[in-house]
Amino acid sequence: MGFGLGYFHFALPFALLLALPTRSIPNGNADCDLYNGRWVYDETYPMYDARTCPFVRREFDCQKYGRPDNMYLKYRWQPNGCDLPRFNGKDFLWKWRGKKIMFVGDSISLNQWESLNCMLHAAVPYAKTSIYRKQSLSTVRFEDFGVSIMYYHSTYLVDIVREKIGRVLKLDSIQSGRAWLGADMLIFNSWHWWTHTGSMQPWDYVQYGNHISKDMDRLQAFEKGLGTWANWVDSNVDTRTTKVFFQGISPTHYLGGDWGEMNAMNCNGQTRPLSGSTYPGGSLPAESIVKEVLSKMSKPVYLLDITLLSQLRKDAHPSQYSSTHSGNDCSHWCVAGVPDTWNELLYAALL
Repeated sequence: MGFGLGYFHFALPFALLLALPTRSIPNGNADCDLYNGRWVYDETYPMYDARTCPFVRREFDCQKYGRPDNMYLKYRWQPNGCDLPRFNGKDFLWKWRGKKIMFVGDSISLNQWESLNCMLHAAVPYAKTSIYRKQSLSTVRFEDFGVSIMYYHSTYLVDIVREKIGRVLKLDSIQSGRAWLGADMLIFNSWHWWTHTGSMQPWDYVQYGNHISKDMDRLQAFEKGLGTWANWVDSNVDTRTTKVFFQGISPTHYLGGDWGEMNAMNCNGQTRPLSGSTYPGGSLPAESIVKEVLSKMSKPVYLLDITLLSQLRKDAHPSQYSSTHSGNDCSHWCVAGVPDTWNELLYAALL
């Protein structure tokens, strides 16, 4: 992470704090569809300059690491039938003062966590903030509001346990969930790692019930693991006091044919989003699994259905402009960039 252990302070103490700002009210139009629409050019974007944000990892800071174009920063998501409320960082911090907000998932969750921290920092640039990291948990605390924005790294949500035979992915176990309890908002994510094989696969065996195997169909494994997570939420989270979100499947752009550009090897060199509201490659199989699992839960979980709008953004990945990834990274997202829109949608869902 590069944060180190212990607390560090950014900026000076902030004299407390203005009147509560007026909130935007989402359009109540029944025809409003926040997750279907198109990307439109907007000169007022991005909402912050990554150079002024102390929370951006090197992997996601595309401008710092040489990306020559910046048009990918200038697009706003325009839903069908309504406008997406503009993110108001002061309002967000006031509403969640004294609360804990936790992202739980893989490095795609990390992408969104860093984006939200930058959006809030831009709203209150002189507020005192602290960063703390311990094992799997990283926290940015906006001290003047008592708001903690937390990230718990969990590659699969379910557990990987070292045993005599090796590293075992346990599809029916969530022991690490104890660390998630007590948050006032939980935003979960998982999919990015379920298809990894070979040296990129962080487990040696997969177990479900008493059955242990060297491998299994990855979509089936994802469905079983996500079902375990759903049961954990239903059994352990009091949704009267904790809001629960699941971030939809974040797409990759490694095959140009998926977006109708057969000669494109990957996302490198892409500088514009797709026009319109349709992705030629269609939906992803994991999307239907997420929706099916959520539909069977007894507790309310809100789906941040970011897949289609992110599929249209073939232009917004770090590609070669990342300090640590070799080759082209067409999985993660530049910050500032598309994860800001995910957080605008989160904000809209909370209004």
